[in-house]
Parts: sequence; C-alpha cells; structure tokens
Amino acid sequence: MSCCGKNQRDVIETLEKRKKDYMALESKEKLTWCSGCGNYGIQKAIERALVLEDIKQQDLVMCFDIGCNGNGSDKINTTTFHGLHGRIISAAAGAAIANTKMQVLAEAGDGATFSEGPNHLIHGVRNNYPMTFIFHNNENYGLTTGQASAMTRMGQKMNATPDGVVVKPMNACKFVLSLEPTFVARTFSGDIDHMTEIFRLAMNHKGFAFVEVFQMCPTYNKHTTQTWFEERIIDLSTMKGYDKHNIKHAMEAAEDIEKEIKVGILYEDKKSVPYQELLESRKTKKTELVDEVKHVDITKFINKQK
Repeated sequence: MSCCGKNQRDVIETLEKRKKDYMALESKEKLTWCSGCGNYGIQKAIERALVLEDIKQQDLVMCFDIGCNGNGSDKINTTTFHGLHGRIISAAAGAAIANTKMQVLAEAGDGATFSEGPNHLIHGVRNNYPMTFIFHNNENYGLTTGQASAMTRMGQKMNATPDGVVVKPMNACKFVLSLEPTFVARTFSGDIDHMTEIFRLAMNHKGFAFVEVFQMCPTYNKHTTQTWFEERIIDLSTMKGYDKHNIKHAMEAAEDIEKEIKVGILYEDKKSVPYQELLESRKTKKTELVDEVKHVDITKFINKQK
C-alpha cells in the first residue's frame, strides 16, 4: 500500500535535505499517547507532508479538538488552537476565511466529529471552506477510557457497553460523500508513507478536504488492530478503471468497511471553488479579512441608546 520506488527515494532525499525544517516542528513537550497509538504515526506523517510541501511554521495554523488527538496540540511547534469538543471545524473555518494565505489543518476524533459536532462537519463540507480536516477514527472514546462511539463495530464490547454494541457503525466517508463534497480520502495510521501522500494531496486541494484515518487504539479497541486492517486494506491506486472524479465510484468504494477497505483518494472535484471565492462582496478585494480589522468608535451609537 505504501509509496515505493523512485518516488519514495525522492521523498527521503528531500526530507534529509530539509532536516532542519523537520526538526523545527518538533516540540519539546513529552508525547503522552499510549504505546502503539496511531497518533504517533499520524503526527509524523503530518510533519513530513508539511516539510515536503515547504509549508513554513509562520504560514500554518493547526486546530485540535478534544480527545486523544487533541493531546497533540502542544506537541508540534507551530501556531495551534485547542478548541471545544466537536467544535473545531467552525474554529478552523474562521481562521481559513480570515486569512486565505494560511494553511489551515484541523483534527478531531470520531466522538467529536460524529456525536458532538456532526452539524459543523456538514456545513464545513457544504460551504467548502479552504481547509484540511483529518478525522481520527479509532472507533471509540479513547481519552475517557474506551466508551463506544458512533464508529464502534457492532457486537464489540466496550467499557460502557459490556454486552456489546447493538447498532451498526456509521460509515464516515459514505456520510460525507452524500453531502456533495469536493475532496474525500481514506488512509491508515499504520502506513506513514501513504498518510504523507494523502495529506499532501489534501493540503493542495482548493476547498474542504476530508481525510479519514483508520487508527489503532491498542489500549481500548482490541478488535480492529493493525493486523486486522493490514489484512483488509486495498489501495485504490492499484484498482484499474477507478475514477476518483466519479461520485458513484466513490460511493461504491466507500461502502465496505469490513472485508475490503478501500484507501486513497475516493473522490476529488478538480473544479472546486472555495467558499470565499463565491462571495460577490470579496471578488474585488485584494486584502484578507484579517487585514481589514480595525477599531471603530461606537460612542455615538451608544449615546443614541441612552
């Protein structure tokens, strides 16, 4: 599934040449995830992607939701924002619209995205805000010690459901594909090379890029282990005739999350137009919204209310 051959050698050579940039992203804070957690691989893949795309610290904003992924907010050396549970997409959208020159990445888990904040996901996709959203799917509430989420597999026994989950899990990519998105992808936390490639493509997309990362949680999710995923994952790039610009193909590819799990770019709209470029009021503006912020004296207005 990983990138290989000449392309991979080029990636390694580039990372070696830009080692200083890579190390600059390393925070001095101690990593606190459990041993074997998928977040380690995800963070390394994000850092690789940023360096390979030559995105500087001063041009980047990373927004973290509550959860195990959110514990990474002080583990990467750039501008970060740690938001409220389920609300990170709205915060990241604000940053992306305020200054379109910035690269905006948001991260959240399955609880935040599909229980606390699905409304924000819906409108993030619908409005096509210019940002990358990395959805950490470890299929449980890991930070609160292993409760079932909307993504937990049917029959799986969790701390708050000792007899097993009795309802089917949601299919994240299938849900997002129903919203007329412009970019939907899947990858796996056990393959840093593949994640790096997908993150790079997402960062270059004009609009809302949704990336689902199937992630191991060795402490609380004993069902979908690294081996379990490795036995089922199929890279779409190896499938002859697959058209990533065809939404019907994407829906079919997203369907199976049990036996043959497709990863890669499920769908991409090359004609995507991000939100702010659709606004008539912004078409003649050469400034960013953040440049237009100024102090306004409202004394006269207040006096009229007296």
